[in-house]
Amino acid sequence: MFKLLSWNIRQGGGSRITKITKSLQSFNADVIVLSEFRNNEGGHKIRHNLLRLGYRFQNVTNAKSNDNAVATFSKIPCNLNVFLSADEKYTHNVNCSVFEAFNIYGVYLPHKKKHKLFDFLLEEIKQDKPCIIVGDYNTGINHVDQKGKSFWYTDKMEALSEHGCVDAFRFLHGKVSEYSWYSHQGNGYRYDHTYVSKALIPIVKSCYYLHEWRENGLSDHSPMVLELG
Repeated sequence: MFKLLSWNIRQGGGSRITKITKSLQSFNADVIVLSEFRNNEGGHKIRHNLLRLGYRFQNVTNAKSNDNAVATFSKIPCNLNVFLSADEKYTHNVNCSVFEAFNIYGVYLPHKKKHKLFDFLLEEIKQDKPCIIVGDYNTGINHVDQKGKSFWYTDKMEALSEHGCVDAFRFLHGKVSEYSWYSHQGNGYRYDHTYVSKALIPIVKSCYYLHEWRENGLSDHSPMVLELG
């Protein structure tokens, strides 16, 4: 069974890094994608701790120390790509880990800001090789992934489906109301997603959230898990 865990760790993890690392160790995923990863002292600690746990393949962009970026860590050998031309301002918000069977795109898409990363991803999925696009999209489908209609880029989310990618969570659970982040007012939003190429659907075994990690204060986002087998 292949396990992929994606998680927004909130502003680089801060004082929670030790607890975050222990939780990642206990779950023992094959690949980890971290959103709001930062190239600072805390980020270096995360990288060192995960290296000790066997995550030798580390895909980290050259973001500034105070930028929220995306980083991917794998126990399985892979080639590592970053995309300096994906967007003029947000080059550190998407990376790609190239495995034999598929590519994994780790994303941390800016919240309610203009960017070209969806257009970049839509071009990438035109390749013949199956892919997984996973992370914090900071958006969703209005009236489905939130009760209201405040999401930007809903049209781009729908375009992913139209171009051959499937929302793994919705494929398994339908339109159930489940959220990965809550506002101070208690409003729920499903910001964190896992999209997979249609070719991978026969091996999708489960896709779910670990809400207890958020409820226990490890981050303000629930991690998302994809299992293939």
